[in-house]
Amino acid sequence: MTRLVQGRDERIWTVQSRINWSQPATAEQFEHDMAAGYVSGVAMLVVVVALVLFVLFWTPAGVVMPSWLVLSLLLVLMVAAMQWMLKRPWTIVAHTPQAGEKEGEHWVGTAHGMMAARQDTRQVVQNLEKGAMPDDGTGPLQKIT
Repeated sequence: MTRLVQGRDERIWTVQSRINWSQPATAEQFEHDMAAGYVSGVAMLVVVVALVLFVLFWTPAGVVMPSWLVLSLLLVLMVAAMQWMLKRPWTIVAHTPQAGEKEGEHWVGTAHGMMAARQDTRQVVQNLEKGAMPDDGTGPLQKIT
């Protein structure tokens, strides 16, 4: 999601929020970060789907599969997928190009969850419209020089 916002000091800011498909490594996690991006998640999804299909379709002919079991398996898969989607980290970026005598600025932060990212992005837009700074010290953004 990208928004153009005019700050109180008349500068035009671009505020963006986008989902991260892998957890961003921090300084204390750098040595232990072994994630290969989204590949491991796709591999686990394939294994789970294969096991569910195995249970559903390779049952003997005499075994009656209750419909509530099939529905509960689908519900568990859907809840797990929705929880994963709603808890992903989002990167929020606010930047303005260098314009005239004022220098450009670049602010970056991370929010965990889609709703938190929307709320933080809205807060950044409000801060820019009211005070010409994307973060007042209480939000997730930090100035990058």
